[in-house]
Amino acid sequence: MIMELYKKKFLSTINYVSTFLKWILIASIIGLIGGSIGSLFHVSVEFATGFRQKYNWLIMILPFGGIIIVWLYKLCKMPVNIGTNQVIESIRSDEKVTFVMAPLIFVSTVITHLLGGSAGREGAALQLGGSIGSQVGKIFRLDEKDMHLITLCGMSSVFSALFGTPLTATFFAMEVISVGVIYYSSFVPCLTSSIVAYTISLLFNVEPVRYTLKVIPKVSLPIIMKIIVLSVLCAGVSIVLCMIMHNTQELMKKKVKNEFLRIAVGGILIIVLTFLVGSMDYNGAGMDIISKAIAGEARPEAFILKIIFTAITIGTGFKGGEIVPTFFIGSTFGCVVGGLLGIDPGFGAAIGLVALFCGVVNSPIASVILSIELFGSRGIILFAIACSVSYMMSGYYGLYSSQKIMYSKLKAEFININAK
Repeated sequence: MIMELYKKKFLSTINYVSTFLKWILIASIIGLIGGSIGSLFHVSVEFATGFRQKYNWLIMILPFGGIIIVWLYKLCKMPVNIGTNQVIESIRSDEKVTFVMAPLIFVSTVITHLLGGSAGREGAALQLGGSIGSQVGKIFRLDEKDMHLITLCGMSSVFSALFGTPLTATFFAMEVISVGVIYYSSFVPCLTSSIVAYTISLLFNVEPVRYTLKVIPKVSLPIIMKIIVLSVLCAGVSIVLCMIMHNTQELMKKKVKNEFLRIAVGGILIIVLTFLVGSMDYNGAGMDIISKAIAGEARPEAFILKIIFTAITIGTGFKGGEIVPTFFIGSTFGCVVGGLLGIDPGFGAAIGLVALFCGVVNSPIASVILSIELFGSRGIILFAIACSVSYMMSGYYGLYSSQKIMYSKLKAEFININAK
C-alpha cells in the first residue's frame, strides 16, 4: 500500500519534470525561430519605412501594392481576409494555422509600410508566430491540446522580438484568447519562448521600445481623479475605434465586392487623404509621432486622423496590425486631453497609450506589465488604475472578433460571447 503510494508520487514527479523539460526545449526552439524571423521582419519594416520617408512619391503606387497583396493571397489560394482572428480561433478549435500564412503576412505587411499604408506590425507578429508555432508542433507531433499551447508560444515569441517586451508578450498571448480565463499551463512555454526571442532580437541589434517620462506625478487623490477621467475617455475612444474598424471593413465589403478593386480604392483614398492633410504623419506605423506625444507634443486632431487612415488601410485589405496605431491614437489623445485635465502632457500620453491598448485588447494584466516595460515601474499605481478603469468601461468591444469574453466585466457571471 505504502509502496504503491510512493510509486504514484514518483511517477507524478517524473511527469512534471519531463513536461517541464519538454516545454523548455520546444519553447526555446520556438523562441529561436520566432526571434530570428521577428527580428528580420522588424529590420525589413524599418528599412521599408525609412525608404518611403526618403522617397515620398512611393505613396502614389499604394493602390498597385494593394493589388499585388491580393494577387499573392489568391496565388497561394488563401482568403484575403484571413488574419489574426484565425490564429486566435485555432487556440480554441481544431482549426490549423497554415505555414503559407507566415511568408504572406511578412511580405504583405512590408509592402503596406513601404508604400504608406497606415498599419502596425503586431498583427503580422501574431500571425507569423502562430504559423511558426503550428509548424513546429507538427514536427514534434504534439497532440491537439499541446498544439494550442505551442501556437501561443509562437505568438509571444515574435511579439517579444518586435517590441522588446517579453513579459507583455507572455501575458498578452495568455490573456487575449479568452477574456476571464487564462491558460496558466502556457506560462512556462510562453515565457521561455519570449525570453529566448527577446535575446535573439538583441543579437540582431533590434532596439527594445522604451520611453523616458520627464514627469511622473506622485499618487494623490487629485491626480487619481484626473487619471480616472482620462481613462474613461480612453475607454470611449477604444469603443469608437473598434466600431469604426469593424464597420469600415464591412462597409467596404458591401460597397466594393471585388477584392482587387476594393484594395485599390483603399489605396487611392489614403493618397487623397494624405494630400488633403498635407502631412505623412499618418502613413506607416507612426512610431516617431508616439515619441513626440510622450515628449509632450501632439496635434489635437492627430488621434482622429490616425483612426481614419488605419480604418481605411486595414478595412480595404492592406496587411499589418492595429496595436501600433492604437499606441499612436492613445498617446496623442492622452497628450492633448491629459494636458487639458491638468496632467503633464507627456505622462498623459503614456496613460493614454496603455489605457487605450487595454480597452481594445481586453488584457489588463498585459497592459499593466506593458506600462512597466515601456515606461519603468515608478508610476505603476497610476497605470494600474488607468488599466482597470479602461478595461471595465470599454465594455465588450475588441479589435479581434474571435476573442471570447468568457466572464462578465461587471460581476462574476459566465457569459461566453465574442468581442464586438
